[in-house]
Amino acid sequence: MAPLAIALSLAELAPRLMRYFGAGEQSTVVAEKVIEVAKQVTGEPTGEAALAAIQGNPERAHQWRMAALAADTEIERTYLDDRRDARARDVALAQAGFRNRRADWMVAIDAVGLVACLAVLALFRKEIPAEVVTLLSTIASLFGVCLRDAHQFEFGSSRGSREKDVILGGAAKPPS
Repeated sequence: MAPLAIALSLAELAPRLMRYFGAGEQSTVVAEKVIEVAKQVTGEPTGEAALAAIQGNPERAHQWRMAALAADTEIERTYLDDRRDARARDVALAQAGFRNRRADWMVAIDAVGLVACLAVLALFRKEIPAEVVTLLSTIASLFGVCLRDAHQFEFGSSRGSREKDVILGGAAKPPS
């Protein structure tokens, strides 16, 4: 069984972990970490064996959930490394006198796509089938999420994000 499939099966038992799985290399890194924690909890040598041990035993499933919560800070750090590196790249570009035109174009295209979808929905809603309205609404939502992510990248996401930064910063310090 592929590592990502094993990790997703394990994450079904600890749903909080599902937020880490998306497209890209980071999902693979997170999957490997999830499998490693499961192998530690069960003492099994492979991901498949750990998954079987957890699925077949309610006590082990509970131990897995507790271990997943304990490992959450480290997994969160792994997940956030990609964004931190991208921000550092943007800062380095700005300091060198360059603009990140690719990001500017992405935001502009997201804004145009959102406005276009909303315009079509507003102007032609009665003439187009319900399935197309649903599809356009979904596409508009995706463009909106992309714009939200761009704002979160530029300005930080929330008070909760700042608290998470403080927690992760504290976790990175060696104990006194």
